[in-house]
Amino acid sequence: MHIYEGFLPWQWCVFWYALAIPVVVYGIIRIKKVTDEHPESKPILAVSGAFMFVLSSLKLPSVTGSCSHPTGNGLGAVLFGPAVVSALCVIVLLFQALLLGHGGLTTLGANTFSMGIIGPLAAWLIYKGWQKVEGSQEAGGFILVGIFFAAFFADLLTYVTTAIQLSLAFPIPTFESAMLKFMGIYAVTQLPLAIAEGILTVVIFDYIMKLRPDVLDKLGVLELVKKVGKIEEPKETV
Repeated sequence: MHIYEGFLPWQWCVFWYALAIPVVVYGIIRIKKVTDEHPESKPILAVSGAFMFVLSSLKLPSVTGSCSHPTGNGLGAVLFGPAVVSALCVIVLLFQALLLGHGGLTTLGANTFSMGIIGPLAAWLIYKGWQKVEGSQEAGGFILVGIFFAAFFADLLTYVTTAIQLSLAFPIPTFESAMLKFMGIYAVTQLPLAIAEGILTVVIFDYIMKLRPDVLDKLGVLELVKKVGKIEEPKETV
């Protein structure tokens, strides 16, 4: 996913910056709003950012000669929404570009757009749709299935977006053929990585849900569980 420094033509760097900056600014506003209204959510916000940083720093060799890595953007999107993740993603990508040599400053807008906007948006939409499902399913397990698919598609859509970005910048000989090439390169390793990331995200979310269900309830994450009566409303303490 990390498009490295100097790889994109300057026009495309400017274009992706222009698309990403307004979302990131809104994400910063959302972080302030969430932390002001729910200060107890700050540790979970920090965990979401750290989870994204660690997973997206794991560059794994690909059999195609490229490299792939998880994204870690699904967890934060489910917990706080995609705008918040865009702001967290900028911090993650800046550290990675400056300290680890992953990505770059000129391509920061493009990388933020794929990993910090489109991937998280996909995760958030999938999870919100999952919450609307009616039925008498075992909510504890059912909600975790939704988390898995949210993280799975957040990972895949991040790489689909990157493939589109590269194909737009280098439509050789055509956009369609370039898209097939880039998607083929990513698909070999990214599909199993997305599955693994989905499972790991489920494990982390399940731990948070057991440790601090009150915070998740205030953030509106546990609506499905409440709907089928699997948890009680948090009791106010004097």
